[in-house]
Amino acid sequence: MKHLRPLLAVIVALVVIAAIGWYVWDRNTGGLPEGFATGNGRIEADQIDIATKVPGRIAEIRASEGELVQPGDVLAVMDTRELEAQLARARADTARAASQVEEIRALIAQRRAERALADEEFTRASRLAERGVNSQAVADQQKTRLATAEAALNAALAQLNTAERGVEAANALVVQYEAQVADATLTAPVLGRVLYRLAQPGEVLGGGGKVITLLDLSQVYMEMFLPADQAMRTGLGSEARIRLDSIPYAIPAYVSFVSPEAQFTPKQVETAAEREKLMFRVKVRLPQELVEAYIEQVKTGLRGVAYIRLAAGEDLPWPEEFVGQPIPADALPAN
Repeated sequence: MKHLRPLLAVIVALVVIAAIGWYVWDRNTGGLPEGFATGNGRIEADQIDIATKVPGRIAEIRASEGELVQPGDVLAVMDTRELEAQLARARADTARAASQVEEIRALIAQRRAERALADEEFTRASRLAERGVNSQAVADQQKTRLATAEAALNAALAQLNTAERGVEAANALVVQYEAQVADATLTAPVLGRVLYRLAQPGEVLGGGGKVITLLDLSQVYMEMFLPADQAMRTGLGSEARIRLDSIPYAIPAYVSFVSPEAQFTPKQVETAAEREKLMFRVKVRLPQELVEAYIEQVKTGLRGVAYIRLAAGEDLPWPEEFVGQPIPADALPAN
């Protein structure tokens, strides 16, 4: 029996080495066959801060924390009484500038008539002076009168140009105040859920003051990291599956982003071997129609595993033993 002990020790060592090797391979590949890639992550969505553009007092906040909002829904309204007064004054200035333009145009018509009359009288006086009926002094006086009429006309034309620029400036101020009044109504830019209310009605905020933080549900995704050999075979739009720890189904998804540069993986990656590698960040996005169909169940922070079918495995079926059962067809939204 003693001579069998070394042999048994060698066999046990080989089994242990094989088990360790299988464990490392399984942790790095998820046990998937060639043609698939996997990585752990959590469901994420970007956060959007809804903030004021101009300083002011909050008049009303219409959204509550946890509320689902659609694009264009009014979230908060700022007090616009001061802005509306400035807008009314700007509109009055515009009307006054327009009246000045009309007055100057009437003056120009008068100056043109005076110039035409002076031109006729100068022509007549010049002819009479040539025939000796009038003296040359009379012709010179009419010439001076003509020059004066031309100068007055040119001055009126210059005034018109200045007045028209004044109207444009007044209109620009009206547009500015109208935009500020419109910006005082804070609306949801995307489909989302109110995450935080950061201010209350009556508070005075400066420009850029945050009122609400919105969770953007127009793009729900899981972020994972792949080594270079798998990232090179992962194209945008590649078919993917997500299996969450709390849901028994495989959720259909697709690759929406592959980082163009490598990076060291973050601490969330669990094995020391992977943390030593340069990896590529990949986003696996849930289809928007699926998100909207289950909008009340969408929660960020849920952990799970994402599976990607690589370019070389486009014809391979999804392995049920790893991914799990797909979402039943009757649970999917209608096309």
